[in-house]
Amino acid sequence: MEFLQVLLPIFGIFALGFIGQKTIGFDAKNISKMSLYLMSPVLVFQTFYTNLISVTYLYLGTFLLILCLSIIAVVRLIGFIRSYSTTETCGMILASAFMNNGNYGTPVVLLVFGAMGLDIAIVLMVLQQLIMCTVGVYYAAKGSPEANGIKSALRAVATMPIVYGAILGLTFQLLHITLSPPVEEAVSLVASATIPTVMIVLGMQLANIKLKNIAFRKLSFSLSLKLLVSPILAFIIVQFLPIDQMTKQILIIMAAMPTAANTTMYALEYNTDTEFVSSSTLISTCLSLITLPIVLSVVV
Repeated sequence: MEFLQVLLPIFGIFALGFIGQKTIGFDAKNISKMSLYLMSPVLVFQTFYTNLISVTYLYLGTFLLILCLSIIAVVRLIGFIRSYSTTETCGMILASAFMNNGNYGTPVVLLVFGAMGLDIAIVLMVLQQLIMCTVGVYYAAKGSPEANGIKSALRAVATMPIVYGAILGLTFQLLHITLSPPVEEAVSLVASATIPTVMIVLGMQLANIKLKNIAFRKLSFSLSLKLLVSPILAFIIVQFLPIDQMTKQILIIMAAMPTAANTTMYALEYNTDTEFVSSSTLISTCLSLITLPIVLSVVV
């Protein structure tokens, strides 16, 4: 019951965007672009500005990168065997390799582990954001119908302001630069609004999905990788990391999270198999109501 109480506000915000899109209709792509280019960098800046850097960042970043690249390698192999197009393979990577450890995973960790777990969850959220806005954007741009190869994908990564928000936040922390109270308040307001905005955009996109157009075999591959293979890989990876038991448990639980909401923004921005990526987010989130309690019972 407590687990469902954590999920209720998450699904409630998705539903808000869904209902708004069905009843009023919005330009979801422009709202998505606003949250991606204006709001998300502020959130990342705040996180790097306020959270002290430690060696834990290195271990957590290593875990996320290894897990992400492992899933990408499996997807590329499946794409090769099934003769998927570049757009299809890149869409599948977006749907399979990036977890929703921010607006979903963080509340779950807080419920299970309390304040100590929350500190780790916040660090994971930021590091995952950095991976998504580099590796994720690379594959989103590469899979775009308008893409012209690796150069356009790398150019897209270089224009992502989230990376610069992280660099700026880290610089301010290391140089002990203090924000004035009005500026700090403005940063806090925008940062607090970012995740709900991303979730509302996801709800809007879900309202436009027609499941009859979805490649269900490809979707089953992605869901299996995201909800089943990913936590198993995480369990193997954490055995080689010099971290405490609670952190290992959190990493495995995070790996079992459904597809990240941000991947829908990237798919929208670059028109990369948008319906498939959004459907993966929707269905994996729904299925997590079944899979996550199982993972929690095994890990915790």
